[in-house]
Amino acid sequence: QPCTRGQIVTFLWRAAGSPVVNYAMNMTDVAEDAYYGEAVRWALSEGITTGIGDITFGPDAACTRAQAVAFLFRYAVASGMDAVTLADLISGFADAASVPGYAVSAMNWALSQGIMQGSGTQLLSGNTCTRAQIVTFLYRASGEITSFSGGGCRSEAYADSGEQNVHRCLRFLGNNALCG
Repeated sequence: QPCTRGQIVTFLWRAAGSPVVNYAMNMTDVAEDAYYGEAVRWALSEGITTGIGDITFGPDAACTRAQAVAFLFRYAVASGMDAVTLADLISGFADAASVPGYAVSAMNWALSQGIMQGSGTQLLSGNTCTRAQIVTFLYRASGEITSFSGGGCRSEAYADSGEQNVHRCLRFLGNNALCG
């Protein structure tokens, strides 16, 4: 099941403890009372997103792998985590040239941390991220462990196999509130 931009920002917001922020949000496509409304406000205030235009966020648009990794990277930076790598790891993938400029540092960081692995020789940065893949990225970014011994989220390809893996990943995260 594809994950929307509103959902990934909500996952991150809930992982951060659902903070309420005093920030004037000017996104015309984000209703104040939408389930993702406060999450988008928070993400904008923390620099996790700037939207897809000056006044739009695209909450119902499918989230690409590049966008998801960029959100995670910016969340790590905003949280004070060590989110720097000087390694150029994306160049080892056949589709490296298709990685959007805003996501290059994020992709290199995600690869260096084992948060994403790609699929064979491809990063697939423009592909839509599934909920299972997003949760896999979140789980790996949590730093608890890097793989599951009993299945679940050991690779993005495996995570595609369904909603049961989303719930397995969430149980290992220890925060069922991520799922919304």
